[in-house]
Amino acid sequence: MKIAMIGSGYVGLVSGACFSDFGHNVVCVDKDETKIAGLLAGKMPIYEPGLDALVERNASEERLSFSTDLPASVADADAVFIAVGTPSRRGDGHADLSFVYAAAREIAESVTKPMVIVNKSTVPVGTGDEVERILAEANPNVQNWVVSNPEFLREGAAIDDFKRPDRIVIGAEEEEAKRIMREVYRPLFLNEAPILFTGRRTAELIKYAANAFLATKITFINEIADLCEKVGADVQEVSRGIGLDNRIGPKFLHAGPGYGGSCFPKDTLALLKTSEDNDSPMRIVESVVKVNDNRKRAMGRKVIDALGGEARGRKVALLGLTFKPNTDDMRDAPSLAIVQALLDAGANITAFDPEGMDIAAELMPEVTMAGSSYEAVTDADAVVIVTEWDAFRALDLKHIAQIAAQPLLVDLRNIYNPEEARAAGLTYHSVGR
Repeated sequence: MKIAMIGSGYVGLVSGACFSDFGHNVVCVDKDETKIAGLLAGKMPIYEPGLDALVERNASEERLSFSTDLPASVADADAVFIAVGTPSRRGDGHADLSFVYAAAREIAESVTKPMVIVNKSTVPVGTGDEVERILAEANPNVQNWVVSNPEFLREGAAIDDFKRPDRIVIGAEEEEAKRIMREVYRPLFLNEAPILFTGRRTAELIKYAANAFLATKITFINEIADLCEKVGADVQEVSRGIGLDNRIGPKFLHAGPGYGGSCFPKDTLALLKTSEDNDSPMRIVESVVKVNDNRKRAMGRKVIDALGGEARGRKVALLGLTFKPNTDDMRDAPSLAIVQALLDAGANITAFDPEGMDIAAELMPEVTMAGSSYEAVTDADAVVIVTEWDAFRALDLKHIAQIAAQPLLVDLRNIYNPEEARAAGLTYHSVGR
């Protein structure tokens, strides 16, 4: 099939590359000429393990191409996917749908035959209805079918998530749209990946409900971690104890500095806005958002407390800046709030991250970026693990104790054994233990 992917950011590029790897002919479209020029030269606009090789292979075999020309790209497509950004709108937290609607208008002006228009962007309930209206108004003589097909890709594991999904959700109202979508996903259907067909509005809500529930699990275990510290319990054992219950499951029960990234923060806010607009309050999600926001800055205070309550003039080394490992994504990363809390307290900050420092440097210009973990740690009064990159899991703790000004390690991801850290000569603080 011929597929046009409108938007060559994280979701669009990964999805387009994977579809082409299935044998479809895919063109990824973006208005950003610099991004498209980079992709044509083999330069990835994001860091995602394995993406560069996947793009190179399918581009060389002429199944994957890149363009800034949307009209030409959609003219003979069998399916057009909209995969543009839907960031939180300033002021009210609602998803900004301007890019989705602009893409829909341009698609409507360009299509000349019936085709399925697939919304892969994360959008509030009812967005597909508006896209359908835009298409019908701009091009009433061509029959188009609007489908919701939310993505469930984890940054750092997106390719495997796409090719081996837990489920594929397709919100379609017409049988012809369902037929086309079955053909689009036929390679996965043959692998027995479960495909769930629903109404379009239901599919739109599934994505928000899933992310809000996962955000709730993270926030719940973080509050349990705080209680563990008060009563002398171990949050990791609590997590294991409840995670072995198959009604709960072990995933997203790892205590830490709070959630961040491109999905959970904006999607919980957008879900709250939808609930408000429809007079259906979601008190649990409201609490999740508030608790998570407060927790990030509280982790900065945790570091200050470990320093004896005084951070002014002290050097703090942060290991990890991105919101999770295996990505360069800094959106709503806990490190942003932690850094601000430490700066407000007068600390001097040095940091190292395997992939995120170029983006981080623009967001936190007061922070000195180091060339390695040990360079960041040298002469530090406190070493703080913020992101659980594999590169930080086997550090030489004895060496850190020797080169740091003070042998103080604050492990916000609980990746080290407390006894081993203390045996290496470190004063060790973790979360919920």
